[in-house]
Order: sequence, then C-alpha cells, then structure tokens
Amino acid sequence: MIRAMTTERGTRRRAPAGAAVLREDVTDAIRAAVFEELAAVGFARMSIEGIARRAGVGKTAVYRRWKSKLALVLDLVAAVAAQGMPAPATGSLYGDVRAVLELAAYALRHPVASQVIPDLLVEAARNPEISEAIKAALLDQQQGVAAVVVREAVARGELPEGSDPDRALDLIVGPLYWRLVVVRGELPKGYLDDLAASAVAALRSGDVGGG
Repeated sequence: MIRAMTTERGTRRRAPAGAAVLREDVTDAIRAAVFEELAAVGFARMSIEGIARRAGVGKTAVYRRWKSKLALVLDLVAAVAAQGMPAPATGSLYGDVRAVLELAAYALRHPVASQVIPDLLVEAARNPEISEAIKAALLDQQQGVAAVVVREAVARGELPEGSDPDRALDLIVGPLYWRLVVVRGELPKGYLDDLAASAVAALRSGDVGGG
C-alpha cells in the first residue's frame, strides 16, 4: 500500500544539481512507520522521534523529507487521495452500490485505517489543514464515485432524473460508517447485501432527488 502511494511523477523527478538523493526505500519505510505510529498513539502523541525509531532511521532522514509531523501526515493523506477510488461499472445500480460498499467496508475494517481515520477526523475539527486534506482524500473522492454511479443509473433508466449524488452517497455509505467507525460493531453475514438492497430501494423511490 505504501509503495502504491509513491507517485510515478515523484519517482521520475530528477534531483536538482547538488541536492541530496533521497532513497525511495527509506521514504517508504518512514511512510509505513507513520501509519503504524498513528494507529498506536494517535496524531496528538505522535512524534518524529517515534516515527524514526519505528522506521529504523535517524530523525534527520525524516526531516530531510518533511518539516514536521503535520506536513508528513498531510503528504500521506494527499497521496491516498491521489490514488483515487475507481468508480464501479457492474452494469446495474445494485451491483455498483454493492461494489462501493465492499470497498468502503474493506477500508474501514483495515486494522490500521480503523484506528487512523477516526483519530484524524478528531484532529480535523481542530486543524483546518488536516480538515482540508481529509476532505480531499475522503469526501471529494467518494463524491466523484457517487456522481458516476448516479449518472450511469439515470442513463440506464434505473434512477429518476435529478437524483442527487451527495444524498445518494450519504444513504449508501453513511450507515456503514456509523456501524464500523462510530459503533465499531461487526458486520453480520449478508449485511452488505441487505444494505445495498435497501439503499437501491430508497434511491429508486425518488426520496433522494435533488429538489
């Protein structure tokens, strides 16, 4: 996952003359350590010293790449956002909704993400920079996916004209987020199937129209 977040542009950029060459394996190790440190102690208690120790490098190696722990976390969040979430193309509204739920459930149940995401959301309420980064990584990305799902469903005649992607996203992902992040409950067998069917029924009823 960490290697996937290293963009092609970043790996191909030529270092300026006289600049120190930053080893990619060290950068990857630091990024992995940040996720682990966030999950273990949270953003408020996270330190450059702890990250460096977990990555097996000196503090200087971290500071060569990022000026602070905030800059480091913002960079990671931006890298996650840059990966994007592919819009499903199953050919049906139910299939697309079910695919969105599957991806969201996988991410929210990940042992690291399940600790990191809630902590960063708390920090976002205090820090505008983190708030904007989280918005770009989570909200903007998923809004784009929802817009595609709704547009394709309207084109197939499965949803009425004027269906609102933002309301659709709330309806599809909201209950799942509540269950996994807020309540921290398990997903019973067939839960995602039932949730997808319920979301599709509500979407088709016209209750989530843009009016």
